[in-house]
Formats: sequence, C-alpha cells, structure tokens
Amino acid sequence: MKKLYRRNFVKQLFTGVAGTVLLSSYKLSDIDYPLYSFDENDNSEAFWENIKAQFKFAPNLRYFNNGSLGSCPIAVQKATNEFRATLDAFPSKYMWGGWYNEKEDVRQKVADLFSVDKEEIALTHNTTEGMNLIARSFNLKEGDEVILIDHEHKSSVVPFTVWQEERGIKLVRPVIPILPEKVEDIVKVYEDAITPRTKIISMCHVVNTNGMILPVKEVSEMAHKKGILVAVDGAQAAGMFDINLKDLGCDFYTVSAHKWLFAPKGIAMFYAKKESQHHLKPLIVANGHTDKSIRRLENYNTRNLPELLGFGSAVDFINSIGKEKISKRSYELKHYFRNKVKNNPKFKLKTPEHDGLSCAIQTLEVVSKNVRDVKNKLSNDYGIDTRPMSSYGLNGVRISFAIFITKKDIDYLVDALEAIAS
Repeated sequence: MKKLYRRNFVKQLFTGVAGTVLLSSYKLSDIDYPLYSFDENDNSEAFWENIKAQFKFAPNLRYFNNGSLGSCPIAVQKATNEFRATLDAFPSKYMWGGWYNEKEDVRQKVADLFSVDKEEIALTHNTTEGMNLIARSFNLKEGDEVILIDHEHKSSVVPFTVWQEERGIKLVRPVIPILPEKVEDIVKVYEDAITPRTKIISMCHVVNTNGMILPVKEVSEMAHKKGILVAVDGAQAAGMFDINLKDLGCDFYTVSAHKWLFAPKGIAMFYAKKESQHHLKPLIVANGHTDKSIRRLENYNTRNLPELLGFGSAVDFINSIGKEKISKRSYELKHYFRNKVKNNPKFKLKTPEHDGLSCAIQTLEVVSKNVRDVKNKLSNDYGIDTRPMSSYGLNGVRISFAIFITKKDIDYLVDALEAIAS
C-alpha cells in the first residue's frame, strides 16, 4: 500500500465516492485535525496515536464500548454531511438515480473488503434486518429444526422465534462452554446438535457476551456435507479482523457497519452466496420487485443515501490503513491487555485466550465486585465506558479494543480496574 497523506485521503473521500458532489463552498483547509501519513511500514505506537486523532469523542472519555456502537472518523462524518447537503440541494435528482453509479461503487468496495463478488452484496440497514430477512424467507415445515447456541444475540433468535417457531419449527439451543481451549470444542457442540431434521444453523461470528470467536468455516464445512445452510451474524467481527467470506464458506452473513467498520449509523452489509440467493425473499417490496439480482433485497424506494455513501467513505478509511494491519493491531491490543491483568488474582478473564477463539473484545470480572458497580465506577470516576455483562455467570465488563484505543489508554484502564479491585 502506497503512502497516503491525510489531506489527499480526505480529498478522495469527497471526490471519489461521490464525484457529482458539489463542493464549491467546502475547503479542505477547514479540517482541523493533524496531518499525518498512513504508512504501512510504520508499526509504532505513534502511528496509532495519529489514528486515534481521527476520531473525536466527548472530553475526558475513554471509549472501550465499540462492541455496542462505533464512532465515525472525522473525515467520514464530514463526507456524509456533504452527501446530505448535496441531496438536500437537489433532492429529486440524487434520490431517484443521480447517485446510481456511486451506490454501485460502494457495493464494489464492500465486496472487495470481504473478498466476494459485488453481486453477492446487498446494502441494508442493520444486522437485525438481515437476520429477519433470512428467518422470514424459508418455508420450513413443522418439525424442522434451526440451531442457535445459547449465546446468540436476541436479534438472531427473535426473528426465527417470530417467523418460524409458530409454524411448529423447533429452535435447538445447545450450550457452549464459556472458556473452550480449542476450536474443535465448539465445532463438536454444533455437530452433536444436528439431527436429520436440521435445516439451518444460525450463528454469530463473534459472541456478543464475552467476545468468543465461533468457527464459522469449520461449522460451514460440516453443515454443508449434511445439506444444512449456515447464516452468520457478523456484527461483532466485521472490521475487527480480516474476513474472507468466500473462504468462510457460509451461505449468508449480515453486518451492521456502525461498529467495527466505523460507518454511519443505520447502514449495513448483507452477503448472500450466489448459490444460496434463490432461498431469499425481500422483506419490503416496491417498484422493481421483479429484479432477480441481490438488489431486490435492498429496494426500499426512498432511503437514507448519505449514510449509504458514507459507508463507502468508511471503507476508504479502513483501506487507507490496511485491513491486515488493523487485524494485527486488534490482536496486539488483546495480548497487551491480557498480559497486564493475567497475574492479578483480583481479576478473572472470561474470554478464551486462544487467538482462534477471541480477538479485540475481552470480558473481565473483578473478583467479589458486582459488574454494574464496576461499570459505574469506571464511568463515573474514570470516564471509561464499557459494557456490563451479567448473563451466563460472566459478571464482567466487556471491553472493546478498537483502532482508536492506544496502549496508554489500556494502561489507564488497568490502573482504574486495579484501584476498583482494591
């Protein structure tokens, strides 16, 4: 990846994705954050301090809650606002086709990011929509089974409950270990849950509760040999580490782009393997419902196009750093944090250690302390935002290490946790 200076990157955001955007009144010199270069050979902590400078948080806030909701980089915010201003300046032109090529550019960028064909990508609203789309599409018969482990997010479980369970479909809910030692331990849970009536396995890629990575590739290979489809909630994985959807082999993969992809809120990616698209029916139908392409799944008539185009700007931002570099950094921060807390008897890590089983989300219990008290003390006394996790006996704060987190931030977090523990 060639060296890309911040000023040139910002210019690309405003002229690349939306070449028709009217920018005569906008000056790049108005952008008020530091110049720096995205250099693939720079692995220093100073590089990541500069990445952090591209995000703007509330004063004195340390944001370790990216697993709940991410932040847009300043340049992506500005690009999205420019798209919005352009739309409002000529609404009918841009809503009804004026941005067709730009929308397709975003589709291609997202497809490239995940190493698939653009005809396998729909641009939707959020992960929940994608799971509803999957759950509602199938005409399952009474007695058929869908597997969802006990740690599945409600946005995956509820759609199958509403659209399928009332038909007499059985939802199978196997229990997975909180701290498995190897990938095979998880694969076996799914394998043991399969019966001749199993039709779909619905699984998250990264578990919301404690950041455990589930073995999508291994489960997909096993399931497909038995004629079972695999649908994946990728909300907590996409953008955290490098993902090749073709290699994973799942049939469907749905992602909210507002977490680890740092895109505007209310935009998402939905992947459907070409061979599996015939199963899907759109949630909303409008003019153009006869379209046979994957675009039929995103045909809402009027929609929030500035956020959609802002998604393309967010992918530009990720590419300017490099998805492999982001993946490496995610694991680097995980290891740095775990090494600082692992020998303290007042802490219990509730996330698997193996790199194949966890990455940049870690859940930690402060022994003998209620998790909500810990979360409140972190927030009120130290300005640290985390997510409390009390289900499944975790009693731990879920900590997210996004690319705007530095090692100094982790030092500050650990000092705060040690003070609370004592």
